Amino acid sequence: MNFIDSAVIEVSSGKGGRGHVSFRKEKYVPLGGPDGGNGGKGGDVVIEADRQLTTLLDFRYQRRYDAEDGKAGGLSRSTGKSGKDKIVRVPAGTVIINFETGETLVDLTRDKQKYTLVRGGRGGRGNSEFTTSVNQAPRNAEPGESGEELKLTLELKILADIGLVGFPNAGKSTLISVISAAKPKIADYPFTTLVPNLGMVYVGEERSFTIADIPGLIEGAHEGKGLGIQFLRHVERTRLLVFLLDAMSGDPVTEYTVLCQELEKYNPDMLLKPRVICISKMDTVTQPDRDILDTLNFAHSGDYPIMQISAVSGEKIEDLKKMMWAVLKKSWEEESN
Repeated sequence: MNFIDSAVIEVSSGKGGRGHVSFRKEKYVPLGGPDGGNGGKGGDVVIEADRQLTTLLDFRYQRRYDAEDGKAGGLSRSTGKSGKDKIVRVPAGTVIINFETGETLVDLTRDKQKYTLVRGGRGGRGNSEFTTSVNQAPRNAEPGESGEELKLTLELKILADIGLVGFPNAGKSTLISVISAAKPKIADYPFTTLVPNLGMVYVGEERSFTIADIPGLIEGAHEGKGLGIQFLRHVERTRLLVFLLDAMSGDPVTEYTVLCQELEKYNPDMLLKPRVICISKMDTVTQPDRDILDTLNFAHSGDYPIMQISAVSGEKIEDLKKMMWAVLKKSWEEESN
């Protein structure tokens, strides 16, 4: 399935139904009083989050969504039927933005969360509504109000507890395949991962969290270089960042510094998140090189844990899972207090 995380659509609510002009027909009364009914309300366009959906692909094929118009009023003051609402379903995690102004209208983070994008027009009044003491037989009625139109940008941001960030080929896909049930494409060349992968990690029987394997960042990613800004948005919602640094790169400290700079340039709040620093592919490193890695000083690492792991050999993988769970649990507890 193709992963699409942005789309532009147009929505239009229904027009209100026209008011009706009619008069009662009664025996022995050639022209009874006015009894034209009001028109029905036009349908709204409502957007709804659906956790079963994972992509905005459908919106590349259908870009316009129209609610139904209200029906005209009828005899005997009967009100016209209201137009049906149009329900537009999107993945949970979708941000709805006004295309013209750039204003964020709603951030749909919960399953079944709804938001009315445009409201249907009011139905026009029938001639029964215009009766006065000086005009007992009005012959006028109102047209229904027009609906509203809006052009929108949809942006999907993956909902995950943890975001894996690192340079291309740092081993993110291999790691997520080992610690979760996700089956990402894995190969030994840059940009194997072209879409974010989401996995569920279990730590014991009743403890679990979600982790997202974000396509590799490079220097200049915040400006759109490489896969750039296209995927940086997917780590905005995560509670914890796991920096994966390649032990074979020759300079993991510089890798880490560049990754921090790219995240900060995209959104300074990213560096306020808890993090774990991991040096990956330790199965490929000789003992002298391990000794060198033990002495590395990561600037701005603070009290963040630094781990050496290997997804291939399994070195420290269980320790990493427990570490991630502990940091997440602390974050959840601080939020609830």
